[in-house]
Amino acid sequence: MSWLKAIAGGVIGAEALNLIKDYVEKQGGLDGVVKNFENSGLGKQIHSWIGLGPNEKISEMDISKVVNADKLMEIARNAGVDIDKAKALLAQYLPEVIDKATPEGKLPPPDKPA
Repeated sequence: MSWLKAIAGGVIGAEALNLIKDYVEKQGGLDGVVKNFENSGLGKQIHSWIGLGPNEKISEMDISKVVNADKLMEIARNAGVDIDKAKALLAQYLPEVIDKATPEGKLPPPDKPA
């Protein structure tokens, strides 16, 4: 099951879903997202989302540490939102999306190309 299928039935809105889908895909999948967070000093937070315990929150400032400004502007534009709303949506929904995509407390295997 792809990570996107894992969250499709959730309460996330279309704007946030498109934004997060674009972000995750541009990172090469969930593995790339995890590496970005780890490299930005936020490994503890992302591993809380993958693990079975409570999810640690992140701020819009944390999103700015993980996603460079150019990439953030690109995914915001693709989702039809401004950069501040993109940061807010990522900070709000990314923990939930990663949590739902990892129900067993581990990353799913990468999707195989069709």
